[in-house]
Amino acid sequence: MESAVSTPAFANSPDTLGEVDECRLPATLETEIRAIYERSPLYPQRFPLHREPLQWACYREIPVLTKQEIVQRGHTAFFADYREIERGFAQKKFEYEHTSGTTSGPMTVVMEDGWWNAQTRRAYLAHPVLAQYVDRPYRKCVLAPVGCSSNLCPYEDHPFPHRYFDGTVYLNLSSDPFAFPEGEWERIARELQAVQPEVIEGEPVYLSLLARALKKRHVVVPSVKTVILTYGKASLQHSRRIAEAFPGAAQVDLYGSTEAGYLFVGDAFRDNLRVIDANCFIELVPWRENDPEAFQIYVTTRDRVAMPLLRYHTGDIVRRTSAGYRILGREKDLHTRTDGAVVSAFEIDQVMPADFQCWHWSLVQVSEQRWELQYVADTVAPDGFAEKIAAVLGDGARVTLFRRKFIQPAASGKFALLKPLAK
Repeated sequence: MESAVSTPAFANSPDTLGEVDECRLPATLETEIRAIYERSPLYPQRFPLHREPLQWACYREIPVLTKQEIVQRGHTAFFADYREIERGFAQKKFEYEHTSGTTSGPMTVVMEDGWWNAQTRRAYLAHPVLAQYVDRPYRKCVLAPVGCSSNLCPYEDHPFPHRYFDGTVYLNLSSDPFAFPEGEWERIARELQAVQPEVIEGEPVYLSLLARALKKRHVVVPSVKTVILTYGKASLQHSRRIAEAFPGAAQVDLYGSTEAGYLFVGDAFRDNLRVIDANCFIELVPWRENDPEAFQIYVTTRDRVAMPLLRYHTGDIVRRTSAGYRILGREKDLHTRTDGAVVSAFEIDQVMPADFQCWHWSLVQVSEQRWELQYVADTVAPDGFAEKIAAVLGDGARVTLFRRKFIQPAASGKFALLKPLAK
């Protein structure tokens, strides 16, 4: 019999799992696991399940699924007869997306028709600010990374009216460079004024740069009541700049991925992120011995037909707080000092001067002790700023500041706020 100490911990609410037995899995989790085994031949091939009630010992033996394994096996491994899926594409019963994530090659994700909208709706219902928009018409504008796949973000080089889908306007065009020229910001500002959206959703860096463009043009959009930060990791600096452009608007952090869907939702920078229980089970795996509140996460999706994920290692690190959770970021984007302390974007934000209007930044490690802070701002960073960052990094770090016109993102269109050397 396993002890209570060895029973896996989950970030879900107690009501979702029910009473957790020291030996047996909760019925809700076991039901989902068996449904995943029935839907996808990948899992029985990797680790067969017995018919007896599942014990935690058996659960732990189910191999962790990684992005690298999905890329290597190919998405077709999830299906017994991929010809049926291809017919489903033609009949609009399935759709596919491509995502790069942390893998070296693109990952193809197959979704049943309506899954993305359904899990988005559940994510909205999980937060009081977003719940008010469920099942009623409202206007929304989206500023997604330019590398976002075109089915989820259906923008093309079409005139403005042709990018209006069910009340949502996709602001950026597929041909946009990463650094928007002034003409594009002019167009985006005009479209915002024309749509007068209640909600703006976007990648935090893009939204911060949008705030800069609106400030430069003295454009206000008083209709905006809610800003959704998604697609990437936000800095408090982005949040502050966005708040200046849309004063009084609530900022909601909606965190997830193309392949797993939306996982956490909460108020931006309030450390109160909660699992979207109707979308997933999230297992908490201890990450550092000296940091008992930091965890890797393994995701098991719920009610997913095409490509369900079981014990999926996202690469994200979360910290448990008194109010919920804080997403620290991708493990590869976190810096660990020799004393064991973890440095994330949160720690860098804490030493940013409150009166310094920084639109975007990226802290890059170029050697063992040398770092470069690239930043986008209308003024030069204040004296002593580099020394403050160096103190956070510790270990005799030296920081050089570089003011940039723009910072180039990854090929996916996303940005890494911290770029430590690969270990």
